[in-house]
Amino acid sequence: MDEHGLTHFNQDGQAHMVDVGEKKETHRIAKAVGRIEMQPATLQIIASGTAKKGDVLGIARIAAIQGSKKTSELIPLCHPLYLTSVSVEFRLDQPGSAIECEVTAETVGKTGVEMEALTAVNVALLTIYDMCKAVDKGMKMTHIRLLEKQGGRSGHWIASA
Repeated sequence: MDEHGLTHFNQDGQAHMVDVGEKKETHRIAKAVGRIEMQPATLQIIASGTAKKGDVLGIARIAAIQGSKKTSELIPLCHPLYLTSVSVEFRLDQPGSAIECEVTAETVGKTGVEMEALTAVNVALLTIYDMCKAVDKGMKMTHIRLLEKQGGRSGHWIASA
């Protein structure tokens, strides 16, 4: 840990993977959320299932799960984890012309699953963008954040509103 409390830097300021060898294995859960804003017509295409590339939300769900499993390959200092569960929920916000994605990731291990949940949300939103960019290049991914984490030394944490 460096002088600022950042765990991915050693006392000399060099990046390193955190040593979790002495940590106790616990049940760990993380929930993350994000949204993608779009034109109303784009949301209608997704909701009706008439996108040329198929079931946008079904494919985005699978992409999110796959993304969660690849987190340690994408984020350099993340530990590879054995995920015990990943669930992905989508909520259509018709008045806001957006889709919200919430991911819950779980493991029993020595380090948390926050990055896996956050990666899954990002991959889901990117997949929606990719599948619909032909009709709406101006889609915006916003409000991506951790909602809650449980387990480990730091215990239970819930985001403030």
